[in-house]
Amino acid sequence: MAAALFYALSLICIVSSLIMIFHKNTMYSVLFLLVTFFSVAGLYVTLNAQFLAIVHIIVYAGAIMVLFLYVIMFLNMSHIINFQKSKAIKIAATATGLMFLLVIIAALSSATYNGNVTAGHEIGLASTLGHIIFNEFLIPFEVSSILFLSAMVGVVIFNKKDLIDE
Repeated sequence: MAAALFYALSLICIVSSLIMIFHKNTMYSVLFLLVTFFSVAGLYVTLNAQFLAIVHIIVYAGAIMVLFLYVIMFLNMSHIINFQKSKAIKIAATATGLMFLLVIIAALSSATYNGNVTAGHEIGLASTLGHIIFNEFLIPFEVSSILFLSAMVGVVIFNKKDLIDE
């Protein structure tokens, strides 16, 4: 039952992400990105990482989606955009995608899986995650928080209206 749910959520995730990429309307792409986020959160639940699933929904489906919608509405991208690409750009994009596909195939072919993975019961707990983040990854965590803070300040400054003194 758990394996069937995992494969169903994986299929939903793959299909919705492909629709998100290839859809011409940006608003529909954002909605399919939301479906992808929720299916990934469901995958986390099937992998016994409930805390990560909840944080994923709060951060990505909540905050990041609001940011994406804000940018789309700010740039007025609700209509279909048709890009005119030259033939050289299309060839370069296809070559880059094929090279990326080869890297993924090489990585997956060299990976080994024996099917008997045993993990501790504490792997999905918030205390374990907090211990790892605040002990082993404290510097990258703080650098990312400074980056997010500077991005928020930049958005506020960018959108601030100039007041005219009368």
